[in-house]
Amino acid sequence: MKIFRHRKKNENMKNKNSFTIILIFLSLNLFAQTNKEEMNNNLSVATFGNGCFWCTEAIFQQLKGVESVKPGYTGGSVKNPSYKEVCNGTTGHAEAIQISFNPIIISYRELLDVFFYTHDPTTLNRQGADVGTQYRSAIFYHNESQKNDAEIIIAQLDKEKVYDNKIVTEITPFGVYYEAEDYHQNYYNNNKNQGYCRAVINPKLDKFVKKYSSKIK
Repeated sequence: MKIFRHRKKNENMKNKNSFTIILIFLSLNLFAQTNKEEMNNNLSVATFGNGCFWCTEAIFQQLKGVESVKPGYTGGSVKNPSYKEVCNGTTGHAEAIQISFNPIIISYRELLDVFFYTHDPTTLNRQGADVGTQYRSAIFYHNESQKNDAEIIIAQLDKEKVYDNKIVTEITPFGVYYEAEDYHQNYYNNNKNQGYCRAVINPKLDKFVKKYSSKIK
């Protein structure tokens, strides 16, 4: 009888330990899922126009804290514009990127710093060989805090004469955002051997990485 009771006690202990392990496992999974949901709910959004969105997407994708970068069109009046229409310069839209980011890891001001470093904000409706209103330098702010940050940084850059010419970056409230066609999404990563990527995007990425190596994923 003592042996039987001892075995029964051991079995009860094993069952209890197994149950405890299952509870711990479920709790950890729930904790991880909750953290992930909280992080997604805490994401902020930034919208910039700073030239060809193939280039700008490739740059901002590299940053720690950036969850996604979506090329698209905004700032104009035409609904659901196509890439061809935007390239004609008649829609009022700019080629833009919409960035979802975790402000705990990277701040909006840090994104603005990258924004101003990786394009020329002093050329009106032009970035390099890309000419037209669709390539204008623009910040589409989502709240007053973003607007204030943009105005402060522009004032500082102009005061410090970081550029030879005055900054012409447009600061305008965010309106409607139209995501670009599928083949524009993740363009650089899908077309690294394409001529434009090697000749234009690679040099910009090299310059960017040299300065922001500590912020790269």
